[in-house]
Amino acid sequence: MSSNVTATPAPGGGCPPVGIQLEGVILPPVLAIDVLLGLLGNLVALWIFCFRIKSWNANTVFLFNLVVADFLALLSLPLRIDALLRGHWVFGDAPCRLNLFLMFSNRTASIALMTIIAFYRYFKVVHPHHRFNRMTKHQAAGFSLVVWLLMSSPRIPLLAYNHIKGSGSKTQCFFFTSYKEASRGIIILVAMHRILTVLEFVIALVLLVFCSVRISLFLKKRQMGKPEKVRRAMRVCVAIVVIFLVCFLPTTITTLGIWLNRSLRPWDCNAFYMLTQLNIVSLGLNFLNSALDPIVYVFSSTMFRTALLAAIPRRLRCCQVEDSERSSSTSQSTSQIELRMTRASEAL
Repeated sequence: MSSNVTATPAPGGGCPPVGIQLEGVILPPVLAIDVLLGLLGNLVALWIFCFRIKSWNANTVFLFNLVVADFLALLSLPLRIDALLRGHWVFGDAPCRLNLFLMFSNRTASIALMTIIAFYRYFKVVHPHHRFNRMTKHQAAGFSLVVWLLMSSPRIPLLAYNHIKGSGSKTQCFFFTSYKEASRGIIILVAMHRILTVLEFVIALVLLVFCSVRISLFLKKRQMGKPEKVRRAMRVCVAIVVIFLVCFLPTTITTLGIWLNRSLRPWDCNAFYMLTQLNIVSLGLNFLNSALDPIVYVFSSTMFRTALLAAIPRRLRCCQVEDSERSSSTSQSTSQIELRMTRASEAL
């Protein structure tokens, strides 16, 4: 697609179509890394959940659904990488619609499920006797189904429109790159997408920060474990928030920038092009979250950690086991502290 950029809108209003520029250089290697790391980590996680964990609880159900959301999102990337490397989309209309639906609906579902897991962890630690902690695995499965329906519904209109632009060797499958040629339905769809992108980030960030701060303060106040254990728990909480910010904040900022540009400076096509390019590039960080989520599984489920360690050959973990045994035999008080930490670790 043409890479010519004009500083003024076309006579018919809006900006002329913008072609692949910055994202064609940066996104392919970034998305390739996301796919390699993400599929490897999530395939291992799926294998552990399906074949190594025998007894499931509500937390395990939520984590499994997060694996599924990440896995489906990552499956949408190879077609996108191919299109970026070729410089155009060759797979037709239906795969384009499905590709966009998977990319954005599973991003939303992943954010929602991550927030739910944080809340589950919060209740386990801060309110251990709350009825939310008595949720069965079947109730958690039903709750997860509702979350999937709620998170996917706003993205269903993506399947109703043709997002192919151009023809021949200039076809593209990006419903938000062109402003001038968009129909009214697409413009409404893009506006809804931008609103959802900002809202889901802000709401999830507020809840994640709240849960992490409350957990950290609770552990510090109750001194559940040695100071090093408390510091470790606090570092985990901070790491989750940092990963969330790194992966989703750039997309939110550039989305807000595009929104403000179209509202306040619709004639500034150069700014529109730059923000659009940066917005598309930032999607690579969104999918990095899917590659990093296995870290969440390790810290959020004792059963997952146990199953993962059991799957590692003994010769690779015998030293760690011996060190753990020596450490646990130092004093009876330390053992009691570790026991309390283990009971709370379902949320750590």
